[in-house]
Amino acid sequence: MDNFKKKFIEEATDLMDGLERSLLELEENPNDQSIIQQVFRAMHTLKGNSGMFGFDKIDSFTHEMETIYDLIRNDKQQVTREILDLTLAAVDHLKVLLDEESFNEPSVQENHIRLLNKVRAIINGDKKDEKLHIEKPTQPIQSEENDLGNTFYVLFDPVSELFNNGTNPLFLLDELYSLGQVKVFAHLNKIPSLDKINPELCYTYWEAIVYTQDNVNSISDVFIFVEDEATIDIQKISGGNLLADDLFITELKKLEGVQNDIGITKIQKLAQQIQSSRVKDKIVAPGVKERVQSKETAISSIRVSADKLDMLMNLVSELVTTQARLTLFAENNVESGLMPIAENVQKLSRQLRDIAFSIVLIPIENMLTRFQRLVRDLSSELGKEVVFITEGADTELDKTIIESLADPLMHILRNSIDHGIEDAEERLKKGKPKQGKINLKAFYSGANVMIQISDDGAGIDPEIISQKAISKGIITADRKLTHREVLDLVFLPGFSTAKQVTDVSGRGVGMDVVKRKIADIRGEVEIESKFGFGTTITIKLPLTLSIIDGLLVKVDDTHYIIPLSVVDKIYAIEHEKIAKTFNNIVVLDGKQIPFFYIRREFEHTESTETYEQVIVVNFEEKSVGLIVDSVVGEYQAVLKPLGKHYKKQDMISGATILGDGTVALVMDTNKIIKLFANHEDFKIGDELNKE
Repeated sequence: MDNFKKKFIEEATDLMDGLERSLLELEENPNDQSIIQQVFRAMHTLKGNSGMFGFDKIDSFTHEMETIYDLIRNDKQQVTREILDLTLAAVDHLKVLLDEESFNEPSVQENHIRLLNKVRAIINGDKKDEKLHIEKPTQPIQSEENDLGNTFYVLFDPVSELFNNGTNPLFLLDELYSLGQVKVFAHLNKIPSLDKINPELCYTYWEAIVYTQDNVNSISDVFIFVEDEATIDIQKISGGNLLADDLFITELKKLEGVQNDIGITKIQKLAQQIQSSRVKDKIVAPGVKERVQSKETAISSIRVSADKLDMLMNLVSELVTTQARLTLFAENNVESGLMPIAENVQKLSRQLRDIAFSIVLIPIENMLTRFQRLVRDLSSELGKEVVFITEGADTELDKTIIESLADPLMHILRNSIDHGIEDAEERLKKGKPKQGKINLKAFYSGANVMIQISDDGAGIDPEIISQKAISKGIITADRKLTHREVLDLVFLPGFSTAKQVTDVSGRGVGMDVVKRKIADIRGEVEIESKFGFGTTITIKLPLTLSIIDGLLVKVDDTHYIIPLSVVDKIYAIEHEKIAKTFNNIVVLDGKQIPFFYIRREFEHTESTETYEQVIVVNFEEKSVGLIVDSVVGEYQAVLKPLGKHYKKQDMISGATILGDGTVALVMDTNKIIKLFANHEDFKIGDELNKE
């Protein structure tokens, strides 16, 4: 049972996240019936599932919330800010209730009672919270189409694999009886001979005549859990109660033994004979998906645990390493047919790697709900009007990166709302729109993903930054910094320009942590700001942390990997030309390219090679050369961490094991160039640091 509860908690968490997302959409479109239906269905599903697994507090609480949205979808209540605030608070509370032990805490019980009182006050039409007793749950308010009720025809034809998800169709039929009077016909004509029966399959389908004072939505809600796994047809055949008509019952009994479908046509003809004055009123339940008669339903997606995905990526990584060994072995042996096998294994391992990557990549939109909620709640708390706009939400990243990225982005957004966006009065004085704007944009750039968070707020005053840095002794008063260098000071530990400490920000702990956490996932962060007009923070991230396509190079006896995504061109150059260059500038294809001599920078002995290789890499929209002894070729590098002893260095982002068992170090070219460019003995540093 514990495994089932664990699965329920996972599914309930997804449901609550989806519910929160729908509520934020509903706030933007309060009259959109499709979104209202989404909210209601999420609550209905959550209520049913929680009751099934013994989460009674969630079951009863969601039942109360569901009543509000039943009123809304039947036009007996309007979507208001008060209701949305209450529902979002209820979602937060439901997440707490997923931990069954949490209800023992007095604060949780107190919040539970407070929220229930608010919910019932809204249901009862009270404008203020009234003290109500928890023991008496409010009955859902019914929405009749008329005072006499209606008679409906229901076809429920499930797929044969229905039992696989734990559904018992008899329970669904039993739930119909809770709505009113019901007559059910079970059809057994699909049951095969005894020797061919599979006890795990469902061969039966049902037709029913239902009289109820509820509307068609109530009937469709009975099948809400199986609407994707059955053909469901719900049609109104008459106003009033046909099941109370003796003639109708007599004629129905004649159909009792029918093996094949009775069908809506026969039922309607029968109803017309009895009530010839009534016109057939055909209704298809909103939201119920009509299915083709073929029951061969393909499963489009499955739920897989994160541990299994991690194991898959580890195995793929080991396969890539083993494939490299096989390729090397094939190159060193003249065995006939061995090389084609090695090449085929290499092709298959690359395809498998790409598929594994696509599995673990998650769209950024999975994080957006919490950001939208943060902007909504925090802007309201600070009395500011802020609209949150997103672009490129379908951009995908490694799930490990997504998990590590959430906190840094939350802090950046808090800063934007607290320090960046001005209050409405100040914005109007500056000639800006009353409503501030925060934009989160994600897009691909080569083998990287770029995430930009920009606002149209006050921006950063470089003078205040400089004065703060001088007062803290970070820089001297006579030091001249470029605009970018001034802005980069905000990433230093303990640096804050907040005038007062708040719960939101300003404690001197923040942007340095943001930079460190992003660096931990091999990312980079930059800041651009125009005082008075706003700030943009750009985060550059690798698509994945596991495997990269690299260029294997050699310097002396050491192998290095340069990420292929940053490589532009490769040139062969005479060693004598390198030795005679001025200011580390070399002319290639008529262009002056600044370069760094890796052999010298990494303190290897002087080269005896006649020719060396210039690897031209992209660096902040510029081209920079890295000179190595030789290029071995393209290589799939499985990244391994260097360990705690090398954690403080920035130039090497990891290591990989080559086919012969030796280790190659993976260069972080951006950090290498930044480090070397800042050395006093390099004249090209000024050139690279130019705006």
